[in-house]
Amino acid sequence: MNLKEIKELINLMNENGLSELEIEREGTRIKLRKSPSGNFEAITEDPSAARTVQTIRPDQGAAAKEELARKLTAIKTPMVGTFYRSSSPDAKPYVEIGKVVAVGEVVCIIEAMKLMNEIKSEVKGEVVEVLVENAEPVEYGQALFMVEPT
Repeated sequence: MNLKEIKELINLMNENGLSELEIEREGTRIKLRKSPSGNFEAITEDPSAARTVQTIRPDQGAAAKEELARKLTAIKTPMVGTFYRSSSPDAKPYVEIGKVVAVGEVVCIIEAMKLMNEIKSEVKGEVVEVLVENAEPVEYGQALFMVEPT
């Protein structure tokens, strides 16, 4: 999907008062989010490439539009089960957005058949997104967190 198509989607969102839009076309998925500041975040996922996040500011001219692209890595679940962000309902989550995780650091728990399985990070970097809600069921290979490698 090119920048022109993304701009058309942003216009569609503005015309209809939408704050979030997700589309999948030809194996590529794009999610657009409008922040309270008026900036748009375009998140694209292509099976053949890494996930890309672009911030698009509507106050800039088309020629001067600044695009910030970051390569992110997903921490995925190795099993089917129930996702938990902490070791107990009263405990703090293992990781929050903005936290730098180390390789081998526990990031969450997946409960499968009454067994609690610690999921560890396979990448060192900053957590930029939590993709699953607490106590939500997850599937094998589902992305749980997005990490910007350091």
